[in-house]
Formats: sequence, structure tokens, C-alpha cells
Amino acid sequence: MFEQLGLIGCGLIGGSFALALKRAKLVKRVVGYSKSPSTTERARQLGVIDVAAPSALLAVSGADLVLVAVPVAASEATFKAIRHGVSADTLVMDVGSTKGDVIEAARRGLQTQFASFVPAHPIAGKEVAGVEHAEASLFDGRQVILTPTKTTLRSNVQRASQLWTGVGAQVLTMTPEAHDSAFAAVSHLPHMLAFAFINGLAAQPDGARFLELAGPGFRDFTRIAASDPAVWRDILLANREQVLLQSQAFRAQLQAFEAMLGAGDAQALENAIAEARQTRSDWRRTPAS
Repeated sequence: MFEQLGLIGCGLIGGSFALALKRAKLVKRVVGYSKSPSTTERARQLGVIDVAAPSALLAVSGADLVLVAVPVAASEATFKAIRHGVSADTLVMDVGSTKGDVIEAARRGLQTQFASFVPAHPIAGKEVAGVEHAEASLFDGRQVILTPTKTTLRSNVQRASQLWTGVGAQVLTMTPEAHDSAFAAVSHLPHMLAFAFINGLAAQPDGARFLELAGPGFRDFTRIAASDPAVWRDILLANREQVLLQSQAFRAQLQAFEAMLGAGDAQALENAIAEARQTRSDWRRTPAS
């Protein structure tokens, strides 16, 4: 049981975390702050937070648990703003989709309190944003990746793991470098491809007509293209080196498929499709999927 959660960013993820803590009876009081006062007030009206704070610093004052749920580009400014409200006993976490840049932002922003910070990435979300869509069950059965550094307090890593497990998540620990490499492959590049595909289709003279004919397969393939532009701009830029490496690997495979088509090589094309089908099938059978 934590006495007080200082929630910085009362959106979908931050709001869901607060509700999940309340459902599990792991926190007594939630004090929230968002850049938009109307968002903070809406969170209070919905019962996501108990008290609306006028600043990030006041939201974390007296808190033994802090969650920073802001766009990754806003991380350093946020950590600087709360630095003097964080004590040696405070557990501080984030929910960013990239870790290397956020860790450096926390190092610069928190300074002497950096050891209290446990970087975290919950693999959960929706296409819709906003505290109105927050729900206590968002993390049920979902993975949460912790990426502690060499200076992170081991006791805080344990507390963070127990906390996320307590709200229904499955916790994994990995290095920040391994995290950013992996999620460039399975999350960041797929989003960029979906954005590029939609833009490429819309730019064609008959693009609008093509869209009218699209069915369930198109809907499934392009679902993530509906994601928040500002959020994904920041994620792609923050992890651009790894995303570009994954883009090169994808481009090589796309060129291989183009060569098979150009040569009319039916057997090679079928083999490549079968390989992809098997890989996808094997992934679907894993518990984490």
C-alpha cells in the first residue's frame, strides 16, 4: 500500500494506472497534474484522481509513488519540475515507449534523485486517447518492461515489479538498449509503415476510391495508423537509429518479394509467404500474445 500517488499526466495510461491501483487497493490517495487544467479537472470528476494539483511539483509533494505519464519529448522538463519533491524513499516511474532517451532525461532532470527512478514501459493502450477512456483493467495480462540502470536502487526495482504485478501485469526486465532495439522492430517500425502505407495510398489519383473498397484485412493492417501524431512523432525521433536499422531490414525483404514478383517465381513466392505464415502462427501460440 502506497500513501500517495503523484500522477503527472492524467491521460489514458496515467489514468488507467491510477484506477488500477485503486481497484487493487494499493494506494490511499491520488494527486494528479496535467498540462491542461481541464484534463486534470476531468480526471477528478471521473474519480481517477482524488485531488487536482496546480503544478507537477505540488502533485509529487508528499508522494511515495510518482508516475510520469507524459510524451517522451516532455520527459526532461517534467523530471526537472518534480526534482525537489522527490525523496530517497520515493519510487518514480515513467511509461514511455522509448527508454534510452527517457533515462538520460531523468538523469539530467532528477540529478541526485536519479537512483529512485525505475524506467517502465507498459505494453498496453488503445487507439483513442484521453482520461475518458481510462480503465482499471487496461494492464490485465499485459507485459510491462522494466529497464533499470546500474545505479537504480534494487529495492525500487523490486517495489516496481510487485506494484505492476499487483495491477495484473506480467513484468519483464531488460536493458534499455535491448528494449529500444526490440520495440523498434515490433512497434515503432510497424507504426511508421502503417503511416507510410496510408499516405502512399491516399496520394494516388484513385486513392479515395480504393479506400471505399477496403475491407477487414485493410482495417486490421492499418489500425495503428490512427495513433496520436504528436506521440508517435516523438517516439520515432527518440528511437530513430534503431528504427532506421529495422527499416533497412524491412526494405531488404520488400525488395526480395519484388524480385520474386518480377521474375514470376511462384515457388519462391509461396515459400516466402509460408515462412511468414509459420512465424506468425508460432507467435500466436505464445502466452504473451
